[in-house]
Amino acid sequence: MKVRIETHGCKLNTADSQRLANEFTRTGYAIAEAGEEPDVFVLNSCTVTHVADKKARQALSKARKSFPNAIVVAAGCYAESGTADLEELAATDLVIPNTRKSEIVSMVSSRTGLEWQEPAGTEIEVGQLLGRTRGAVKIQEGCDQVCAYCIVPKVRGRERSIPKAEIVSQVQALSSAGCPEVILTGTQLGSYGFDLENTGLIDMIRTVLEETDIRRLRVSSLQPAEFSDELLELWNGIGADRLCPHFHIPLQSGSDRILERMRRRYTGAGYLEAVAAAKAAVPGCSVTTDVISGFPGESEADHDRTVEILTSAELADAHIFPYSVRPGTSAAHFDDQVDVQIRSQRAEELREIADAAAKAHRMSFVGETRSVLWEGARGTSGLTDNYLRVRLEPGEITAAPVGDGDGLIEEIKFTRLERMQLIGTSAS
Repeated sequence: MKVRIETHGCKLNTADSQRLANEFTRTGYAIAEAGEEPDVFVLNSCTVTHVADKKARQALSKARKSFPNAIVVAAGCYAESGTADLEELAATDLVIPNTRKSEIVSMVSSRTGLEWQEPAGTEIEVGQLLGRTRGAVKIQEGCDQVCAYCIVPKVRGRERSIPKAEIVSQVQALSSAGCPEVILTGTQLGSYGFDLENTGLIDMIRTVLEETDIRRLRVSSLQPAEFSDELLELWNGIGADRLCPHFHIPLQSGSDRILERMRRRYTGAGYLEAVAAAKAAVPGCSVTTDVISGFPGESEADHDRTVEILTSAELADAHIFPYSVRPGTSAAHFDDQVDVQIRSQRAEELREIADAAAKAHRMSFVGETRSVLWEGARGTSGLTDNYLRVRLEPGEITAAPVGDGDGLIEEIKFTRLERMQLIGTSAS
């Protein structure tokens, strides 16, 4: 029997989907290839905004129409927050919330008739959904911060860390399977190890570098207050050639008043200090961010402060979205909601600033050489170590089937920028 897993949202969901794919294959299922009709369709959903909820419903309805004979399963964060809504959706056969995600394969198998195999404690996850190019390894899950706008603590639970030995085993398994890059992901990476003995984020990263041969290791997201000299030294010391020089540092707002109301634990000035520290310690790095426009109570002055901070930060990219009311969060009960049209207008202004900064950041690398990890056919699309999209000049693209070159890392000299994509030639 064949299963297809569609993943929405964050890298943490990607890691969950990889583990789910491995559990399905251990039980006797095959992962459906592109173009194959699956017997089981699983959506690993996101619920960070109302748009994510809408996309989940659309994906489930599309799956029901495309695969009328398949068992359609709604799983993930939206299945946790909107269980009742999804159970009423005609497209779904099973709705399995995050609190029961360990039961997904057994519950599906009770429908298909395949005997579920209890995963052995020593099983190593190999990350089958991302092929040989990039894998995601979950290092922790849950969040105790409970920001006013965020539903993640309700759908992911309290913070808990994955044992260091398990992380090392998973990273090495991915590397041994031919995967050249691994992303360490979680909800609050900086809190890693608080519930374990004699370890923390810095120690864990150092151990992964010491005990695995992974060629590229990427850290998915860190809070501004977590940028210590000791942490950044990893990029110049043991991880100099393997830790990817890319830092995702959420901003959310540049206004200290709004940050406090959001229950964020930094200021606009503190954010700029973290960005400056990263850039100073790791020259040529890319810094990306998230910003919410139109949070309840946001005035024009608050928005102007976000404009100022975003402009000053000179970031490589920014994910900017209007505030979305999430039922069950404290901000949903605030009585000073910003007009939806104003939220959208402010988001558009911030996107223009972010796009200009992104273009300038990419232009600064024209004439330089960096390592590029190709995805699919060599030269058609790849990522630099500092997370910039690249392709080769047309005359240099290998005329080979898709997949040839997948996972290859090579040095590329950038000759120009085209539509936010660096174009280059082989430096070898």
